[in-house]
Amino acid sequence: MSLLPVFLKLENRPCLLVGAGNVALEKIGSLLKTGLRLRVVAPEARPEVVQLAADGKLEWIQRPFALADLDGNFLVIAATNSPAVNAEVYRGAVERNIPCNSVDDIPNCDFFFGSVVTRGALQIAISTAGESPAVAQRLRREIDEQLPQDLGPWLEDLGQLRREVLAAQPRGEARKALLHQLAQRQVCGSASCLSRQLALAPLAEKPPAGKVYLVGAGPGDPDLLTVKALRLIQSAQIILHDDLVPEAILQLAPPSAEVVNVGKRCGEKNITQEQINALMIQHARANRSVVRLKCGDPLIFGRAAEEMASLTEAGVPFAVVPGITAAFAAAAAVGCSLTSRNSASSVTFSSGHHAQSHNKAPLPQCEDATRVVYMPGRDLSLLALEWLQEGLPPEFPCALVSRAAQPDQQIRYTTLGNLDEAAPILAPSLLIAGWAVQESAPTCRTAIDSAAAELAGQAAFA
Repeated sequence: MSLLPVFLKLENRPCLLVGAGNVALEKIGSLLKTGLRLRVVAPEARPEVVQLAADGKLEWIQRPFALADLDGNFLVIAATNSPAVNAEVYRGAVERNIPCNSVDDIPNCDFFFGSVVTRGALQIAISTAGESPAVAQRLRREIDEQLPQDLGPWLEDLGQLRREVLAAQPRGEARKALLHQLAQRQVCGSASCLSRQLALAPLAEKPPAGKVYLVGAGPGDPDLLTVKALRLIQSAQIILHDDLVPEAILQLAPPSAEVVNVGKRCGEKNITQEQINALMIQHARANRSVVRLKCGDPLIFGRAAEEMASLTEAGVPFAVVPGITAAFAAAAAVGCSLTSRNSASSVTFSSGHHAQSHNKAPLPQCEDATRVVYMPGRDLSLLALEWLQEGLPPEFPCALVSRAAQPDQQIRYTTLGNLDEAAPILAPSLLIAGWAVQESAPTCRTAIDSAAAELAGQAAFA
């Protein structure tokens, strides 16, 4: 038996309930919540039903059921303790084309009551087509335990914002994508709500076809995308993305967009840079809007220079949309100001693949720059040795940040002297080193002090 799950609007609709005993009482509560006009026909009634009738919540007709009671109703429920009466009610309803539910009598049912979880306007109904109401009730309890209690107010605010978007924004894929994005964000009724500002800002026109956008996806959190990046993703015809761009951001693309992974990780290159360049040019020349989606910022270790040179040589127009580079997200995770007035007058960004310094001059004990190393690699011993040979002290504070600004973010604190012993962390990762790390991250001090004490102990033993 195939059922169609539907949610009916019943406000002010007439409904007949035959029976006023225990079984009927269980249905009355859920029926009255819908705002329908309920008439109960039964020679006797539970005290609760009598009270509801006295309060004007329903109408109770104190007599046995008659077929004429069915006329003019939108729904009928048979809930007596007599199978013969229930069957008579069902047959009469079928003759009048009125949907009928005969409680606990599957053959005499046109529809079934679901086991319902509610959070304000949100309703989740579970049905087993009458096979096992107990299973439906068990599933309802399990779902109810997992759903946040504040879903109702959030959904109410989201619904109001959706109506404002529908009234203010033109139809199209951009509006549809915006509504899907809002469904993943915090929403409130305040005029200063960031989601509200995003929703009611003018939607960008569809990007010109035959153009490539080098777009920064930020460190991975969709909320850290720039507004322009979001709009370009939502209206792109094809997206060529790095392997590390998370699924949460890729889901913002319109259903009609072609999404292609052109990532290269851990030395495995399923596609060359030359092939990526060729794909951008090919799709742009096919008069498509192309988003080349890169982690962080396109101009920080993103090989954007090669791609821009290739596009320029091919005569393909392009634009660069900056993003939040991972170093800033990692610093925020650590709680470290990269340019602390007390300990860091500059910041250096480098890659673990090119971390060797050509300047072999000794450094002072107080290095006044914060060093940020992208892709430091799994073995940090060579990097640590080079920095120690440059003159940096063994107690120089270090923080390893994995997957900055993402839900599974990890941070490990250590010192330069212990950096070679640091266990590998999940990619993508960054290394932040400098006195600003210790100064601006209180949670770091204990780890740094412990590592420094360990180094001192090793030196004394030696």
